[in-house]
Amino acid sequence: MGFDAIFDLQSWAAVPFAFWAFVFFTFGCIVGSFLNVCIYRMPLDLSVVTPPSHCPHCKYAIPFYLNVPLLTWLSLRGKCKNCGAPISVRYFVVELLTGSMFLACWLMFGPQSAGLALVYAIFLAGLIVATFIDFEHFIIPDEITLGGAVVGFGISFFLPSLHGVKSIGASLLYSLIGIAVGAGMVYAVLRLGKLLFGRQRLKLPAETTIVFTETALCLPHEEISYEEIFYRKTDTIVLQARTVELVDRSYQSVTLRLSPSALWIGEEKFSPECVPHLEAVCSEISVPREAMGLGDVKFMAAIGAFIGWPGAAFSLMASSLIGSAVGLSLILLGKREWSSRMPYGPYIALAAVIWLFGGKHLVALLYR
Repeated sequence: MGFDAIFDLQSWAAVPFAFWAFVFFTFGCIVGSFLNVCIYRMPLDLSVVTPPSHCPHCKYAIPFYLNVPLLTWLSLRGKCKNCGAPISVRYFVVELLTGSMFLACWLMFGPQSAGLALVYAIFLAGLIVATFIDFEHFIIPDEITLGGAVVGFGISFFLPSLHGVKSIGASLLYSLIGIAVGAGMVYAVLRLGKLLFGRQRLKLPAETTIVFTETALCLPHEEISYEEIFYRKTDTIVLQARTVELVDRSYQSVTLRLSPSALWIGEEKFSPECVPHLEAVCSEISVPREAMGLGDVKFMAAIGAFIGWPGAAFSLMASSLIGSAVGLSLILLGKREWSSRMPYGPYIALAAVIWLFGGKHLVALLYR
């Protein structure tokens, strides 16, 4: 039995529409509570299942009666019941946002298909997790991007109406094309950006200490994964350092160059894998940067799996307009430095939401 049969409208209509609206909102808030766990733990490579929910400060295991979405945070005034430490308002915001998105999916798609409303609610839950993680850590975990593409493709098998067709084969094809076009467009932008803006000079405060870890370049206000920096073997980080510190030696006033295969400090060459610790003090660094990261390529693939290539194309174009508007607004407000620290994933997610709740109809009107 397919999803379309399970979520037959006549069966669901036996219960008042308003009741299902309440159920979707409540269920969304519960899902939002779990999303908070994902947002906190995924970037740290921690299990989202164990241990159970606990206070991040005192590790107090939260009992079920103190784990009620929205109400618990409000009743405790955003503080831990055990130690009184503040609990971020993000927990409340994510629960309320997820509940509201689930409700919006029911109101928008419920009259057409209960299954469609539920699938789009799951899709939006993934966008919420990706957005909050990207804002804080400038990454989108593969569990959300690659996992989302697999889930979207799989759901296309059970719910062909996700792509507006009745045939399973056509639905899978639409999803596959959405994955290919979504990832392909962003990858093309990435490559074009590499040709046009292959290097970025970052001005830093005087005497800034930069740390090179095994996986990332750590700047004062940003951590950049080497995956985003080193796309080609020839990509190189360059800086004029006042001092360079290794485990067993130090250097004064030297040029440091780091590529995927070699580390040059002045005239000395090292293998990056053999340098466990590296710090440098400088005021400027030249970094090879992409117009977007590979995480955005995978993220767009997941979006295309759910909403097809037209939705993916709209999301890319609309996200660029949203990003430009936000960047210009921050510059006008005198917050130019903020605009350079904004990740691109949230713009893509917002554009996908716009497509879902009216963007496709707006495009249809424009081409009439």
